[in-house]
Amino acid sequence: MHAHVAQFDGSETPPGFAAVVLIDESHVSAHCYSESGLLAIDIFTCGDSDPGPLADDIHSMVVEEIPGLDLSGRERLDRF
Repeated sequence: MHAHVAQFDGSETPPGFAAVVLIDESHVSAHCYSESGLLAIDIFTCGDSDPGPLADDIHSMVVEEIPGLDLSGRERLDRF
């Protein structure tokens, strides 16, 4: 497993952060655009693993920290 977070202070790019966790052939990435109030999360799993429960857990944890959070979209793509 490998994890990395890069924070952006707004001096050269919009403020926010980018984070990624790599697990074997799977990953979770998050991109925060604090100026826009946007947090985009991508979960990619290998094999037959269902990313839905992990997405639910992440959403629940973020809502605990940011009450009133609005989930504006969620999409699942079939394996290619």
